[in-house]
Amino acid sequence: MIGFFIALLSGALMSVQGVFNTQVTKTTGVWVSNGWVQFSALMVCLAVWFFTGRDSIAAIGKVEPRYMLLGGVIGAGITWTVIKSIDALGPAKSALLIVIAQLAVSYLIELFGLFGMEREPFDWRKLGGLALAVIGITIFQWE
Repeated sequence: MIGFFIALLSGALMSVQGVFNTQVTKTTGVWVSNGWVQFSALMVCLAVWFFTGRDSIAAIGKVEPRYMLLGGVIGAGITWTVIKSIDALGPAKSALLIVIAQLAVSYLIELFGLFGMEREPFDWRKLGGLALAVIGITIFQWE
């Protein structure tokens, strides 16, 4: 149950962060804003690391496969795409499309067991749920 609430909090934080970043971009530009986001996240991570468990930083060198270390690079891409989509579509439409893309890609990752995730069997209900979400986006955007 805690995972459910953490996921809801994550979605809420992502929506607020996207709006904040888009507003900062209006003054600074997209790459300055993106750099600030990544830098300030690093500072928070270092502060929390300093006051908590103190896991070994050297352990990062043991991560296999190496491409798994590209999360930060992907994070910069996520920040850029969220800023650009909110600027073009607004926060609600952007969030809807982002969530649909997350659902679709996540389902494919589960279905094919990509990136070390356990493979899940095909489920018509999950595909139906995804289709229902797409229908929901269509209704939401209908003017």
